[in-house]
Amino acid sequence: MKTKAVPKRTAVWILNGRHVPARHDSPEEPALAKAGDGKQHCYWSVVENRRVAGKRVTQRPLLYLGEINDSQEAAWRKSIAVLEEGSAELRTLSLFPEDRAEGLSGDASIVRLRLSEVRLCRARQWGACWLTLQLWEQLQLDRFWAARLPASRKRTRWDQVLFVLAAYRLLAPGSEWRLHRQWYNRTALADLLGTTADLAELHKLYACHDHLLAHKTALFDHLRQRWRDLFNASFDVLLYDLTSSYFEANPPFPEGDKRRFGYSRDRRPDCVQVVIALVVTPEGLPLAYEVLAGNTADSTTLRDFLARIEQQYGKARRIWLMDRGIPTEAVLASCCTQWLTASWSRMASCASAMPAAGWSARGARSDRNASPPRAASASSSAGSMRT
Repeated sequence: MKTKAVPKRTAVWILNGRHVPARHDSPEEPALAKAGDGKQHCYWSVVENRRVAGKRVTQRPLLYLGEINDSQEAAWRKSIAVLEEGSAELRTLSLFPEDRAEGLSGDASIVRLRLSEVRLCRARQWGACWLTLQLWEQLQLDRFWAARLPASRKRTRWDQVLFVLAAYRLLAPGSEWRLHRQWYNRTALADLLGTTADLAELHKLYACHDHLLAHKTALFDHLRQRWRDLFNASFDVLLYDLTSSYFEANPPFPEGDKRRFGYSRDRRPDCVQVVIALVVTPEGLPLAYEVLAGNTADSTTLRDFLARIEQQYGKARRIWLMDRGIPTEAVLASCCTQWLTASWSRMASCASAMPAAGWSARGARSDRNASPPRAASASSSAGSMRT
């Protein structure tokens, strides 16, 4: 491995795959960087070089050393990398267990190693992260979000931030704070995405959610098509249920806030909550969801969801499975009446169009001037549809 210097402004010495000291010149102008005695101050940090996608090398700060003198600088360099005196090449060292290095102590290329004290440090999760990325790409969510979440003026890749959030929810669900402080650095997501630790900054994780709601309908349209292409999924049988999520917060809240007191499935009637309605296929593939006010009764949610599913997925002979407390007698009667009214309207439209096409109520061609009674046509049409 060779040593090279980057531009003078940062004066960072890079040793690939090693922890190296980096010198940072004062960010002020040269005239302002000098103290009263005319000296220019330099500040040092220990950074780690990582080779990521695209043959790029990124640096992750490990330790800020501040302003150190020459002897301290030499000590840090000696503790980080072993270099031949007067050479930029790394010196190859031989590792021997401590109990097998007798008679070799005079060789400067020998390092004694205590195998009993060897530990595995900073192990990172890779396999699960790789599989999650493959699933993300198979669903073509990388293309979907790349077209709808462009990079910000500060070059924040919101589509990659969203993938990190989705992988975190799938592999180790928890708070955004835990993702930022602990989980992200324990995974190989930065290497798989070709990014740095800046991708998981806390404010980016929170801000990413604000960009998603506008694409909710388009997302489920995209997923519906992927379900069909990948799994040949049908939507004739759907499962519908509700759950709730509570908040340990004190009202009052802004007008229009959905956090309300209501029936608590979590046995926390002292906390405000929201109600979440979800529609999935028997295979568990999600098709729609809605966040409702916390005081919403279960029986009042069905009618709106039926209309939304019919609008998005079309009308069909669909079977709905749900808890018995959701479809009350009044709701079922209302849905049946609405269905019969719509069916009768369609039949009446067909019946009224038959004379104009020259067909009689029995389906035989007739004289255009002789139009059968509308009631008879509707009755015959209805009988035909029932058959």
